[in-house]
Amino acid sequence: MGLVVQKFGGTSVGSTERIRKVADIVARTQAEGNQVVVTVSAMGKTTDQLVSLANELTTKPPQREMDVLLTTGEQVSVALLTMALMEKGLKARSMTGWQAGILTDKVHGKARIEEIDTTRLRQSLENGEIVVVAGFQGVSSSGEITTLGRGGSDTTAVALAGSLQADRCEIYTDVTGVFTTDPRVVPKARKLAEISHEEMLELANLGAGVLHPRSVECAMTHKVPLVVRSSFVEEEGTWVKEADKMEEERNVRGIAHDMQVARIKVLGLPNNTESFTRLFGILAKKHINVDMIVQSEHEDERMDVAFSVHEDELDQAREALQEHEEELGYIKVLSETNLAKVSAVGAGMVTNPGVAAKMFTTLSEAGVRIKMVSTSEIKISCVVPKDQAAEAVRELHTAFDLDVKEPAKEKALV
Repeated sequence: MGLVVQKFGGTSVGSTERIRKVADIVARTQAEGNQVVVTVSAMGKTTDQLVSLANELTTKPPQREMDVLLTTGEQVSVALLTMALMEKGLKARSMTGWQAGILTDKVHGKARIEEIDTTRLRQSLENGEIVVVAGFQGVSSSGEITTLGRGGSDTTAVALAGSLQADRCEIYTDVTGVFTTDPRVVPKARKLAEISHEEMLELANLGAGVLHPRSVECAMTHKVPLVVRSSFVEEEGTWVKEADKMEEERNVRGIAHDMQVARIKVLGLPNNTESFTRLFGILAKKHINVDMIVQSEHEDERMDVAFSVHEDELDQAREALQEHEEELGYIKVLSETNLAKVSAVGAGMVTNPGVAAKMFTTLSEAGVRIKMVSTSEIKISCVVPKDQAAEAVRELHTAFDLDVKEPAKEKALV
């Protein structure tokens, strides 16, 4: 008997009709001889609605209470899906994150899973039950309800698969797999049959919304076979796997974009290593993720440092810098919004020079202004004006030969 973990996103459980369809998929998986653990997100726009309610009461909702509030969305989903499974005559049991033994650190809103006590899960599975676990949530060592942040249900599913040593983890969503870029931006985007963990992690970190980065990290660590597929249509999905034999060798496998980028410039910092340590240490203590970093020296004693953050964390980052103005000793802090990050990703970059040159040439010819650049062995990212991002994605997708090939037209007989 195999063990399969399945995750269904908010659109997949957006109505009672959709929940019945999900129950059909789960029932079919069990009928194939598998034990099944299911993780679900909140229905449709429930989380957004709960956030709006909180914002009607206060401009700065306490994060602890937000965790208590937001976890109710997933609890609705697990209860309804369990009822739908039981209505089909199946044994099923719903569990919150803490009932499922998901133990996290104490960071509200961005908690990380530290351990999963699978005792109760295994007991239910041995009793022939389908276990439906609320995604996105856990409990800290002090007994506080926590949430895992954006995309947390993906992370829940993969972490459960790793802890239970599942045969595979299936991520069901409203798209049919992982594409070379967002099909809404580039209609000629191609669906990939498979992609390496490393490439998927970069794409996820750089804005591809189909999988959350932490879920891909978890899959890499625990060697969990991962497949992304649609809950709306029956179609082969995309396998995320170790980079042994990929379907084809390409310099670039995908183009990602993130439309929520902000840039901060700290001007006139003391020109020494300690300034870096203090600056990014302060931001790290506030759990603010810093991406691109550019340093420039304009005199012996002073330097400027620019870096990018998620737009949602801009105000928090500025506040942190202002609180430590005297300690940091800078002259001025500037910030800029209405930016986006466009990235080319591919393991083939390691052995194929010229990718950066082609990227910069393509953007230049399209009239796209590059504000920041970051590179690694398998990705090149550029921060560009937000209103030019979609055009940049389309141009790069074509330049790197990622467009779907149109079938050749037959020559007319003369």
